[in-house]
Formats: sequence, C-alpha cells, structure tokens
Amino acid sequence: MAETFPLAKPDQQVVVSEPINDVSESAHLTFGDYFRALVADRVALVALSFILVVICGSIGANVVSPHDPYEQSIRMRNKPPGTAALQEGKLPHVLGTDALGRDSFSRLIFGSRISLTIGFATVLISGTLGVTLGLLAGFYRGGLEDIIMRVVDLQMSLPGLLMALFVLFALGPGFQNLILVMVVTRWMVYCRITRSMMLSLREQPYVEAARTLGCSDRRVILRHMLPNLMSPLMVLATLEISTMMLALASLDYLGLGIQPPDSSWGLMLAQGKEYITSAWWLVTFPGLAILLTALSFNVLATWVRAVTDPVNGWRWV
Repeated sequence: MAETFPLAKPDQQVVVSEPINDVSESAHLTFGDYFRALVADRVALVALSFILVVICGSIGANVVSPHDPYEQSIRMRNKPPGTAALQEGKLPHVLGTDALGRDSFSRLIFGSRISLTIGFATVLISGTLGVTLGLLAGFYRGGLEDIIMRVVDLQMSLPGLLMALFVLFALGPGFQNLILVMVVTRWMVYCRITRSMMLSLREQPYVEAARTLGCSDRRVILRHMLPNLMSPLMVLATLEISTMMLALASLDYLGLGIQPPDSSWGLMLAQGKEYITSAWWLVTFPGLAILLTALSFNVLATWVRAVTDPVNGWRWV
C-alpha cells in the first residue's frame, strides 16, 4: 500500500531548507600558498633555484669571478678545464681558457650579466609599450584599434631576425641598439594578446557595472580590467625572457651583438666555434648556459600559468 503524508494546515508555516552548494569558492592564494606550491613541484623549484643562482652570480660577478675576465696570457691559451693558474695562490681555471688565455668561467659569469640585463630590460620596455597599446585598442575600439592593429599586422609580417639585422647594420652594434631592436621586434606580441583579452573583458558584467556607476575609463582599465590580465601576461613575460636571450645569442653569433672585449654567451660561442675540434669547452659551457637558462625560464612559466590560473588555481591551496 502506498504511504500517505498528511497535508500541512493552512496556518502552518512550511520551512524549506536551502540546497547545499557543493561548489567551493576558490580561495585567494597567499605567499605561503605559492611557496608550498613551489616546493611541491620539484622541477619548478630546481628551475627557479638555477635562475636565482645565475642572477646572483651576474650581480656579484666582481666578487664571484676567480679571475679577471679581460686578463690575457698567450702561455695559457686553450687550456682544458681544471688547469692550474700560473700565479700562485689563485684558483685553477675551472672551465679552461680561451684562445687568448682568458678564464672561461669568469667570462661566463660576466656574460650572464649582459645577457640577463638585455633580456629583462627588453621584456620590461616592450611589455609596457605593447600592453599599453593593447589596452587602448581593446577598450576604445574604432579607428584607434584599426590603426594599432594594422601596424601590428604589418610588423608581424616581417621576419624579426631580418628586421633586427637591418636595424643593427644601419645603427651599428651596441648595448642600447640591441635593446632597441629587441623592443621593436617583440612589442607586437604583448599588444595582440592584451587586445584579444580586452575584447572579452569589456563585455563582462562587472565592467558594465563600473561604467554605469560613473567610473572613469582610466579607473575601469587599471583597476577592474588590468588585474585580470596579469596572469597570462606574467606567463608571456617569463617566456619572452628566454626568447630574448636566444635572440641575443643569435645576433652575437652573427657578429652584430655584443662586441669584444665585452663578453656574452653568444659571443663566446661565436669566438669558440673555430676551435670546436681542439677546444670543445669553448662552445660547450656557453651553450649549456644558454640551454639551461632558457629551459629554466620555460619551466617556470609553465608553473606560473598553472598556479595563477583563475579556474584551477584553488588546487594549489
């Protein structure tokens, strides 16, 4: 027999419980959460540790370097790694010497200073320029967007390396010219990505609500829209550092980058290629430095993308 339930009386108040929400809100990650996520990812921790070692070594190159990177000695030319120094009391040449008798390890440390400086400076300048133009193009649309994006399309249709070679051939190689060339050839990447994300953000309800409340365009862009772009922009900037270092090494190898007597990893490769069969260490260690640094930045960018993801970031809490 079917079970019956008594009906509620007209004056009886029926209380309906609220449904249980099983979807938990994503928590805001703190510095401790990021640290625990970094410790949990052994590969990212090793990559970050290597990057910090390279940065600290480049900053304190004058203290860390065992020898003067510009000191030449014909008697010590092309000596293998571990060769003892001529002067007593000095450390041996850990990574050998080059064709002019200069210590390769000291030149590698001083070369990291130039490579990292150009990489970080280029990302900072090109990122600021590209993000600013992308914000304006994605927010205001219209004729301003058409002008900016047509310039972006025109410049991206040209080979970046060919443009860099043309500019450096006209202006001449140099530290400032290298930064200028890198900025000119890479700002479009930031602009295009920022503009594409702005097109979706400008239709969000919170943006419409902010504009309805009378917020200025500057406040809407900087306070409500730009923070939502920081996660992908941080990933892009981390990847671009390794890209700039590889591009600098290519220009140095072609002879249009850093000029002697200064040292950079790409220049060390270019100078050591003539002795690759007799002095393998001249190209091996600079090549490993470029490889490991670029790989570390790529691994770190992958970790940053996973941790700052607004959908799956709560998994790291």
